[in-house]
Amino acid sequence: MKNITLKQLPPLSLYIHIPWCIKKCPYCDFNSHKIDTKIPEQEYLQALITDLEMSLPLIWGRTIQSIFIGGGTPSLISGQGFDYLLQQIRARVNLSPYAEITLEANPSSVESKYINEYSSAGINRISLGIQSFNDIYLKLLGRVHDSIQAKQAIEVVAKHFNNFNLDLIYGLPNQTIMDVEKDIETAIKFSPTHISAYNLTIEPNTYFAKFPPQNLPNDDNCYEMQDNIINMLQINGYQRYETSAYSKKGKEAQHNLNYWQFGDYLGIGAGAHSKLSFHDKIMRISKTKHPNDYLTKISKNIPFSKTHNVQYAELPLEFMMNALRLTNGFSTKLFTQTTGIELGVILPKLLTAEEHGFITLETSNIRPTEKGRDFLNNLLEIFIE
Repeated sequence: MKNITLKQLPPLSLYIHIPWCIKKCPYCDFNSHKIDTKIPEQEYLQALITDLEMSLPLIWGRTIQSIFIGGGTPSLISGQGFDYLLQQIRARVNLSPYAEITLEANPSSVESKYINEYSSAGINRISLGIQSFNDIYLKLLGRVHDSIQAKQAIEVVAKHFNNFNLDLIYGLPNQTIMDVEKDIETAIKFSPTHISAYNLTIEPNTYFAKFPPQNLPNDDNCYEMQDNIINMLQINGYQRYETSAYSKKGKEAQHNLNYWQFGDYLGIGAGAHSKLSFHDKIMRISKTKHPNDYLTKISKNIPFSKTHNVQYAELPLEFMMNALRLTNGFSTKLFTQTTGIELGVILPKLLTAEEHGFITLETSNIRPTEKGRDFLNNLLEIFIE
């Protein structure tokens, strides 16, 4: 078995998971739990700080380049709560003064006072889970907001943030190409710096997996929807830089870019995941999923995480699963820097991918072709050891 040797460590991000939602959406496979009564805000924030403190030896001396607060519905936590949390984080780690700090929010839980408080706390980017501006599709997706609330929430966010993302979903039951175009047109009118457009997928262990929705558009219709989205956004100054992500120039999601470029991230909170590099190994860590178990174990000093050392043979696939999502692909140097593996080791697989028309192979850059992006799973199968 070959050993991993890294000459330098990749950039480091911090992920914070807030596991509660008002309602579990039928398509969602994230670690989210419906609120029974009230969120134990102070108890959970303190647990996050303890979680971070216990993780400090793993990242000692490294600078955090970005923070992403996801869920669940993080905007159920007050602005004062996040102000306190970010103060405690700054007191314990070296946070870059240029760090992008993103908060996920849902229109139903966004209030003007919270948005203002979030900005004051140091959060500088908001990602709004709009999904659609059509009430029929919002109801089908189990969202607790309507189209009016969605538009009002965007207006509030736009007043306090000059950098925000809108999440949209297409490929919905009975959805037409015209419906998709209307959603994109409406989103563009608010001038977000970033738009994410995801094709609905039926994930295991979701309500939709047990009770699949009827009349889903076929693959050809979904491809046509995607092509229209790409064209509409490009005409309006948004570049597709990742499979489902479009941004104005210089407004790519820095935190997500770090993921896709196989950077490191420390995850704190119930169900959070980490990928951390050392000079002789790469570790993946997962935290206890259920928030009650997480809180109980932290309070009683019981182990609440599992660790897995990524094996040398696993690294090419792990890298490609991320980097090949990027429209411009990756530099050949990045592969060696983040995996410790010389590119020549996987050259036969790269040549196979090129022969299939999945990638463009150049001296300093490797990027997926349009075919490679459309058949990403087939492309990734080539790198399975």
